[in-house]
Formats: sequence, structure tokens, C-alpha cells
Amino acid sequence: MNAAGKLSLFAAGVAVVFGASFAVGAVVVPDGAVAAREAKTGSAGHDGMAADGEMAAAEDVRGLGVAADGLVLSPVEAPAKTGVDGELSLRIVDAGGAPVTGFATSHEKQLHLIVVRADGAEFRHVHPRMDAAGTWTVPWRWTAAGTYRVFADFVPAGRADAGSITLTRTLQIGGAYAPVTPRPHATDDVDGFHVAIDGDLTAGATSELTVTITRDGKPVTALEPYLGSFGHLVALREGDLGYLHVHAETGATSGPAIRFGAEVPTAGRYLLYLDFKIGGKVRTADFVLDGRNAR
Repeated sequence: MNAAGKLSLFAAGVAVVFGASFAVGAVVVPDGAVAAREAKTGSAGHDGMAADGEMAAAEDVRGLGVAADGLVLSPVEAPAKTGVDGELSLRIVDAGGAPVTGFATSHEKQLHLIVVRADGAEFRHVHPRMDAAGTWTVPWRWTAAGTYRVFADFVPAGRADAGSITLTRTLQIGGAYAPVTPRPHATDDVDGFHVAIDGDLTAGATSELTVTITRDGKPVTALEPYLGSFGHLVALREGDLGYLHVHAETGATSGPAIRFGAEVPTAGRYLLYLDFKIGGKVRTADFVLDGRNAR
């Protein structure tokens, strides 16, 4: 899979809490998100469980609607069919419809744009530019038809302690359509790099996942920082189009192993994308893992 020219394999959705670390598998959750969750559910217990026994992690599902926290994702403009060069554009507006122009920098960017086809076959992560009027744009060309979800992930200015907001809209793109079905796989080969993920996902508990990158059978130790970290993860849970966007901790080693602490709230299929940078080029490896209930 070539991240520069290929949209990646996803079936959509996530209600999974991922904290990425090279040194330890600790789950990283923003303080503001923890406080907000505890305010809704009461004090959280062990293994992501709320005091009443329900999984508190379910409160962390994002990217399920066009509005949240008084902000709205405008209708998204883009080419209507495949094979046409153009732009994808959008705005973030307040409840009164006025464009929002103040954004905090999060992982070196003010807005992360994730686009995924509804059947999971196409994936892209880019960073648009905003003009003075608050319109975000990025050059765009569709390579495959279908129904797409567009996720805008950002942190409003002055609200960094509350964590990022993820808003989403749906687009219909015309052209020849060939649906796909994702299959579980724990390895991916990208531009001569072999990327493997090891570990099991257990619902309601913290699981350690380790990603290892090799080339020609030799460990790769030349990972470069990308968006402020050595590894960048987008995760979706099949079925509900929920979304989570996380990064590895900074100051970590440059490979070959990347460790993640993963907490999934339910059993089910999880689709993971890892962005990594080597030699100035960003590549994306994808994995499909099945989360299971504890025995």
C-alpha cells in the first residue's frame, strides 16, 4: 500500500481509547476528557469501567454528527465524481452560522481532515489551509466512487484543556463503485517496509499492542517525527463510524518498535492505520484486529 497514491482499507467506526507510547503501553487521555467523562458517569473505576459498572470508554466516541459543543461542520464542497481535479472545502461555524477562525495547534496542525469511504475501502488524512474568511481548502481528486465520511478534527482556540472536537458529514461521489469487505490482518507491506502489529484487544481492559517495522528482515531505527511524534494512529470501529485520532508520545525512540496502550469498550472489529515517516516520506500501514470480551 502506498500512502501517497492510495486510500487505505477501513470499515468505519471507533469507540476505542488509544494512547500511544514507545516506552510503555500507558493509555494517554487528555485531562479535560477525563474530567468531562467523570462528570457524566461519576468516578471511573478500573479497566475503563464506570462506578455503576458500565464502560466509561463509551463516552469517548466521537465523530458521529455534524455538531458538537456549539460548533457545526458546514456542508462540504468537493468534486462530485471521480477523475476530476478540484478542491475540497469546508468551514467550522458557531451556532449562529458565523465562521470560526480561531484554532489551537494540535499535533503541529490546526485541523486534521480524515476522509473514509463508508465500506472502508478508501482512506486519506490531509491538512487543509484556512483563509481569512475561515474556509479550509485542500486540492482534491477522487479515485473511487461511493459514500464517504469527512471528519474534521480540531481544537478551538482557548479550549485546549477540553481536548479535540471531531465533526463529520457524508458525501456521495459518482462513478464506478466496487465495494469491499475488510479482513483481519496483523501485517502490512508498504514501500518495502514490513509493518507488523502484535497483541490482543480485550473489551473493558487495557491491552498492549506493539508495532514493529523492518526492511529486508532488518529492524528499522530511522523513524522521523511526524506531526510531533514518531507514530500517528487513526482508529475506527466497524459499524458505527465513530472516530478517534491519537499520536505517540514525543521524546520516544525512533524504532523499530512502537508500543500502544489500547482500551476498547466492546468486542468487535477494529481497523487501525499507522502513519510513520522515514527518509522524509510519510507512509501508512493498516491493520484489522478483532476485539474480544474478557474470558
